[in-house]
Amino acid sequence: MENNKTWLTGFTLLGLTDNVQCQPYLFVFFLVVYVLTVLGNSLMVFTVTLSPVLHSPMYFFICNLAIVDMCYTTSTVPKLLLDFLSDVKRISFFGCMVQLYSFISFGGVECVLLAAMAGDRYVAIRMPLHYTKIMSWNICKVVAITCWTAGLLNSLAHTVLTFRLPFCKSTCLNHFFCDIPPLLALSCADTTINEIVVYTSGGSVIIGSFLLTVMSYVFIAKAILKITTAFGRQKAFSTCASHLTVVTLYFGTGVFTYIRPTSTYSLDQDRVGPVLYGIITPMLNPIIYSFRNKEVQGELIKLFAIHFTVKIN
Repeated sequence: MENNKTWLTGFTLLGLTDNVQCQPYLFVFFLVVYVLTVLGNSLMVFTVTLSPVLHSPMYFFICNLAIVDMCYTTSTVPKLLLDFLSDVKRISFFGCMVQLYSFISFGGVECVLLAAMAGDRYVAIRMPLHYTKIMSWNICKVVAITCWTAGLLNSLAHTVLTFRLPFCKSTCLNHFFCDIPPLLALSCADTTINEIVVYTSGGSVIIGSFLLTVMSYVFIAKAILKITTAFGRQKAFSTCASHLTVVTLYFGTGVFTYIRPTSTYSLDQDRVGPVLYGIITPMLNPIIYSFRNKEVQGELIKLFAIHFTVKIN
């Protein structure tokens, strides 16, 4: 009975590192990353919304990605920053549940959204004459809603199944945030059903989205090879390489973290994965997908110039 009361109170997070001397430096690092992530993605949403030139399917999906990335990072980083300043890293049972649901939700939405963005580029390159008709605004809205729904429902299944378990082995969570593998490691009940759901539902979202993305870019690469000018091919391949780098980083670490037995889970090995795909990648996405784009840069300069001129007048 006492263990049950302790379990219902909450968990103690072991954190990102045991080295107390490193924590102030990590606090500054993750604070800078978080600020850059919020500013960069907010600026992207602001630019796409206010620039009629950017009102196209590609930038519509990029805007959705920016919103997802801000929410994704916010699900873990603020609590992580607070824990760097705290001697005891506690999180309530309800807070842990909300954090897990949020993190898995936005991660799942991003997986499906990346696949949708690759599909959009496939249609644009392979069927340019029919692009406007195929990627109509109604279709784009349906695709976006599907991405969000898939991520939210996938997370709901994981969250319900995870928090129905009794966590009576310990109240110390071997991670810096509430995640599925360390939570299952605390349960004294059979977690077979949970692992099956992780492999099937979670695996379908991660691996399915990754395969669709790769397939899209295989066809895109074939189309690019038909481009006659060397400069055009090099520019197109450079854009694809940047996208595939982020896709590989995001999906690769996600697969390594979730699609394997919980018995192999280790904090020392696995805490790097969520930092990469859940914190660093959302900061890089505005740069890789948008700020390297001359069209976006031009619209940014135009918006700032208009704002500056209005302010002076």
